[in-house]
Amino acid sequence: MTTYILVADAARARVFTRDALTLVEHDSLVHAEGRLHEGDLVTDNGGDVHQSSTTAASASGGENVATQHHAERFAKEVAERLYRARVENDLEKLILVAPPRFLGQLRDKLDGPTAHRVIHSLSKDLSKASLATIQEAVSDLR
Repeated sequence: MTTYILVADAARARVFTRDALTLVEHDSLVHAEGRLHEGDLVTDNGGDVHQSSTTAASASGGENVATQHHAERFAKEVAERLYRARVENDLEKLILVAPPRFLGQLRDKLDGPTAHRVIHSLSKDLSKASLATIQEAVSDLR
């Protein structure tokens, strides 16, 4: 059993383990829809072809509804990956690193026993950061 460190955003999740002070990247999940803009995700906004996406979002009463939906789906996929690690007796402790909005979505999707393994959360987007940068950011989190 070991400490898992999940570094994620709405489009990518990187799974690291830490033994002593050394981080090792084990897995990477990619959610391509998380990189798309709202207009690319919605094919019919019910308005004029020339209507701006800002106007369409305002008219529909929702801001980035499709983007939010895809982020929630990805958060669920990531939470399932962490669940599997826990039930396989591999995950003892968990550190979550993600931008604030996605961090909240991820916490909402974790099952109770996995959520109890979270020892720290860091509201920061390090999903594209180097291994050295991530290691420095989480080195004091025990």
